[in-house]
Amino acid sequence: MKKTTFAKIIALALPFVLFSCNNNSLENQKSSNTTGWKYNDKNSSGFEVQFGYQQVTPPGMVFIEGGTFSMGRTIEDVMGDWNNAQRRVTVSSFYMDQYEISNLNWREYIHWMRMVYGKAAPVLVDRALPDTLVWREELAYNEPYLQYYYGHVAYNYYPVVGVNWEQASDYCAWRTDRVNEMVLAEKGVIAYPDFQALRGGDDIVDISENQVFNTEKYIAKADYEPTVGKHPQTDLWGEQRKATMSDGDMFPAYRLPTEAEWEYAALSVLSEEGEENYVERRIYPWSGSQVRNPNKKYRGQIMANFVRGKGDLMGMGHALNDHATVTAPVNSYWPNDFGLYNMAGNVNEWVADVYRPASSEFVQEYNPYRGNEYKSSIYTETTIDGATVRTPKVDSLGRLAKEIPADRDNEVEKYGKLDVRNYQDGDYRSGLNRDKWKTALDPDAATKLLYDPDTDADGMLTTKISNTTRVYKGGSWKDRAYWLSPGTRRYLEQKECRNDLGFRCAMSKVGAQATQDK
Repeated sequence: MKKTTFAKIIALALPFVLFSCNNNSLENQKSSNTTGWKYNDKNSSGFEVQFGYQQVTPPGMVFIEGGTFSMGRTIEDVMGDWNNAQRRVTVSSFYMDQYEISNLNWREYIHWMRMVYGKAAPVLVDRALPDTLVWREELAYNEPYLQYYYGHVAYNYYPVVGVNWEQASDYCAWRTDRVNEMVLAEKGVIAYPDFQALRGGDDIVDISENQVFNTEKYIAKADYEPTVGKHPQTDLWGEQRKATMSDGDMFPAYRLPTEAEWEYAALSVLSEEGEENYVERRIYPWSGSQVRNPNKKYRGQIMANFVRGKGDLMGMGHALNDHATVTAPVNSYWPNDFGLYNMAGNVNEWVADVYRPASSEFVQEYNPYRGNEYKSSIYTETTIDGATVRTPKVDSLGRLAKEIPADRDNEVEKYGKLDVRNYQDGDYRSGLNRDKWKTALDPDAATKLLYDPDTDADGMLTTKISNTTRVYKGGSWKDRAYWLSPGTRRYLEQKECRNDLGFRCAMSKVGAQATQDK
């Protein structure tokens, strides 16, 4: 009796289980679950859908599975900055370079810039060069580094320095285009660049046309030019069309990591054996509270490139500890649990955020970041056969020109929504005199936090930070151990550079946040 009843229950429940499983298998559907029209059917609507997409790990990068962690100070605030209070936040999954960008990587970038812009716009090449004068310091003989560090083969794999935040951001944009150009060329979607013509030809490159591939420009031109290039994409039936992001071939943009992403990746916060907690609150990117390796095989060896005490940059002769007076190769020492090298020491690294001491009090709990400027592409309009055609404008590097949309009738509200670098920090929304901000809007004048001890011409105190002051993190070859803690933070104007400051790139993970095997 009981067995019969149980069997009936199973028989009745099975169709519902099967229905539920089929209902969740959206990736396997041959037709729309909302309209019923077939996908990828020329005799139907012809709507194409790609199935089974998995984001490929970009060249040179490591997958960082996101999660929650305590961002901020893990050691005593000996500098008295009070600028990194702890805050529980969550970051989404992303990719990050395994190594810092090296001199060799940067020379490849300059080679390409010279090849493309050397005749058309040599000023762009000059703008991309690192500032080797950062090695010239008062009362120090660093001339060999000034002459050889960037260009000599001996320093190929040492981190590039003398690069400011704007140059690092330009590199990320250039890398996005070169990687996507390679992907589309290998798939036959576009033609390979004619490098011989670029290197030796007399014709000047026209950046407004398709001679310089740009990812955003390529996608935007779908609005008015369905087939672009000599080898346009073809659909399932061989008809020409343009490649889009819905094909899944192109990578998302390379960019500088946010401060939260960088700190999360440096700490390599991982759960203990799959449990939703972690055992320790790390001080450094490695386990323990010491700067020497506790592993029996490497016991006592220094874990990073930094300064130990006064004037000790690498230890005693015949017993060197970190083996580097200034920088070390980007693959030196031991990686952290995410497989990232030199997340402490060697060189500090630029991150994307605008600096404010109290950012941790105001940023969002999910993907915290200060620095949003929401800009739109600029278009020109022409009339062809009575029809208006909108064409995106490009900047001096062949990228889409962008600006914050102008709206004179609602300027204050536009600023509040589109440029929020000052949000909750002296902007018109949080200012004491809201009427004053509404009548004389000046976003850059809103910062009233840190002051220069010197005075300006009018005898007024001037601020040290602005909307172009960026965060850098990680400590360097010339820093003490305090700055190796990922929670510490400093700042520098985005047009300035140093001989102990470099960077690495990041990329967002689109779609599923977990690894493919979960």
